[in-house]
Amino acid sequence: MATTVTYSNDVTRIFEDVQTLAAAATLTAADSGTTYILKAAEGKTITLPALKSGVHFKFIVGSAFATSDWVIDSAEGDNIEGLLIVNGASVVAAGEDQINFVASAETVGDHVSLSCDGTNWYVSGAGNAAGSITVTDPS
Repeated sequence: MATTVTYSNDVTRIFEDVQTLAAAATLTAADSGTTYILKAAEGKTITLPALKSGVHFKFIVGSAFATSDWVIDSAEGDNIEGLLIVNGASVVAAGEDQINFVASAETVGDHVSLSCDGTNWYVSGAGNAAGSITVTDPS
């Protein structure tokens, strides 16, 4: 959730909730609105919560990882839709289960945003190097 800060001049500023992830995580709807900075020597799996309209997240590569991918996994599967721009090319997500930040291809700053309408997760984002972000349906 966002944090509201009121200054003495009565101007209210809302700051985005930003957290660093270095371990596997299972998110809940209560985590909605959070930006996660992915920082670990090896990738982990982040499981999205059950589909719920209005839930949204952002994930940003915060440090290089060389041994394994960071995987963003849908709890239900077959419901990630959208478009990523990776090294100038379109990567289409159509009924996918996972989004992968690929080890050794990632660049600090690669990112994806996910928004849910209660039926699907809609993804957008960008990756610098060829193959740095992929979408898959492994099941």
